[in-house]
Amino acid sequence: MNPMARRMYELVEPIGLIPYTTDEPNETMFALGFTNYWDLYFAGRSAPLGITPAEVVDALFYNFAPGEVARHIPKVWQTTTPEAAIEARLLGCTMALRRILADHIDTSAFARTTDLLTKAATSAPVDGRPMYAALRALPLPEDVVARLFRAADLVREHRGDGHIAALMSEGIGGVEAHVLFALGQDMPAEKFGRVHHLPGHQLAAVIGGMRDRGLIGDDGWLTEDGRAVHQRVESLTDDLAARPYESLTAAELDELVAGLEPLAATLRAAQD
Repeated sequence: MNPMARRMYELVEPIGLIPYTTDEPNETMFALGFTNYWDLYFAGRSAPLGITPAEVVDALFYNFAPGEVARHIPKVWQTTTPEAAIEARLLGCTMALRRILADHIDTSAFARTTDLLTKAATSAPVDGRPMYAALRALPLPEDVVARLFRAADLVREHRGDGHIAALMSEGIGGVEAHVLFALGQDMPAEKFGRVHHLPGHQLAAVIGGMRDRGLIGDDGWLTEDGRAVHQRVESLTDDLAARPYESLTAAELDELVAGLEPLAATLRAAQD
């Protein structure tokens, strides 16, 4: 496991989670005419891809059960355009960050942290990183708070592309990834938020397939082999996520960590 990449994940992820943990992005997206959360989720996250078939979005997002993406894509583009969705999502995230990080924003440290994270986020090759490439093709916002979110979102999608590669290298399917993650946290898969809504027979079939491959034991928990797979996926994900930060000098990386630490702490407290 790459300790630096894991530490940066811990510090940047609270910023990248803003669309999913605060009200403002939902409000700005609902203002476009959406009536349910998952419509705005798929519109907001897939908008950099443009109007893309459900099959493509499903492949790139990777971890949704069969048919889930098609319930929203391309239907969401009857409500708004990708350009409007990008603008609304960014506006809502910026508003949320301004509210939560109010005391930090108008400082030279915040501006410097944003510049360093942006430098890292825009430095990695896009090869084999479709979601990262799509988001990076967008112009960077001028507003410093919006730019901080965009940089964090870029890093998050870059890591996500690598995570899919790590899962595929171990033969772990999209829904299986959620089961693996839940059990790796000692949480029953049936209780995990990303799959608990699935019909019981569908989730049982996924778990059964992993049991047949020796990843899950008869007790319903990960076997030794299953835990080894989980560890290898996490380790490779971290290794593949390190590339953006390799553009920074050691001093710049230390400065970025120091700048992100109080922001991450404030955001985690607000999200809790």
